[in-house]
Amino acid sequence: MARNSIDSSRRFRRRTVRLLVDYMAPDGVRCEYATTLGAGGLFIETEEPVRADSLLKLRFRLSDQHELHEIEGRVVWVRRTDEGGRPHAPGMGVQFTDSVGCSALARELEDLDL
Repeated sequence: MARNSIDSSRRFRRRTVRLLVDYMAPDGVRCEYATTLGAGGLFIETEEPVRADSLLKLRFRLSDQHELHEIEGRVVWVRRTDEGGRPHAPGMGVQFTDSVGCSALARELEDLDL
């Protein structure tokens, strides 16, 4: 389901995942897939990303057996499908702004072998 992926320029280890994430958007609650996750944030794959600098309340579980994470975050960048002349998964990068939620997630990620 998930595999480890490390980017040396990141503060937190990033993992390739496929997690359902619920979040509140201007048009209501959305449910989309996150495809990368770290203790500092995640990438949500979506054809309809919200604007950069938008604040979000996110909810997700790493698996059915794990706790529900409710973490606040800020959209730091948005990517469209055809940006840069090459096809990419569209979506948005979200940086977590909730230090307590980040700490709990970091502990759980350390204990997991994704």
